[in-house]
Amino acid sequence: MANIKQQAKRMRTDNKKRAQNASFKSAIRTAVKNVEAAVKANDLVAAQESFKIASKKLDKSITKGIYHKNYVARQKSYLSKLVNTIAA
Repeated sequence: MANIKQQAKRMRTDNKKRAQNASFKSAIRTAVKNVEAAVKANDLVAAQESFKIASKKLDKSITKGIYHKNYVARQKSYLSKLVNTIAA
């Protein structure tokens, strides 16, 4: 336990942010898996809708500082290629 009041507060806020970030990352991983599952099932409409949701969450993660912009770009590129394979 911290002896300094400000450090105790930092520990509380860090734990809260860590939990929020973990939750947000989990939601993104689930959205990516939904796109992959829709592509595997050859369901174009569901894949496009899932891609839209995943893309939105990935973009939001950049502004929140959770993921780096290059990582998000790679993920979106990978997902769009998957969706385009069944669209063609």
